Amino acid sequence: MRRVAALLLTAFCLLALTGQAAHAAGYRYWSFWDRTGTAWTYATQGPATAVPADGDVQGFRFAVSEDSTDATKPRGTASFAKICANTPADPGKKRVALVLDFGTPTDAPSGETPPALRTKCAVVPADATTAEALATVAKPLRYDTNALLCAIAGYPETGCGEQVATGNKNTSAKKHNTNNDSGPSVGLLTGAAAVATLAAAAIWQARRRRNAR
Repeated sequence: MRRVAALLLTAFCLLALTGQAAHAAGYRYWSFWDRTGTAWTYATQGPATAVPADGDVQGFRFAVSEDSTDATKPRGTASFAKICANTPADPGKKRVALVLDFGTPTDAPSGETPPALRTKCAVVPADATTAEALATVAKPLRYDTNALLCAIAGYPETGCGEQVATGNKNTSAKKHNTNNDSGPSVGLLTGAAAVATLAAAAIWQARRRRNAR
């Protein structure tokens, strides 16, 4: 029974360590959102390719998140009627309501202070992308060499999708790989498999000893 207990203890410890490793780092970046009714949903396209319709509401939020599944949504209420209330329709163009949430001081890069949340009504050609709409109301924009949106209205001044330790969000590490920002990590899957194996071994040992008596 001592060996069984040891195996189970090892399994639980491994699970705990795996969980810590899986949540050890996040990324500081601008996430992009679509508004449907009263809910925000993570955009399935980037702002450079998304083409909003007249009357759409879209949002951007600067924060530290581990991946798209836990990304922080824009704050506050957002409605097209309110944001574009004082912007009349223009024939041949469209109006796009934009919510720009610069985040909190906790998520800010070291030495920078996030501006207050703002909303803008962009009037752009009917075929304009979200990036083009954003450029009309929130310059300067900054992109990296991979066309990743790094700054809106000049914020932040430096950095672009850098990896940070979640325990200390001002500690930068490496570049954010946007192709790996969803789903469980390899380490988490490997750890879970090891835990399952150890647990199975513990149960087998216990049954074997019972049957031998």
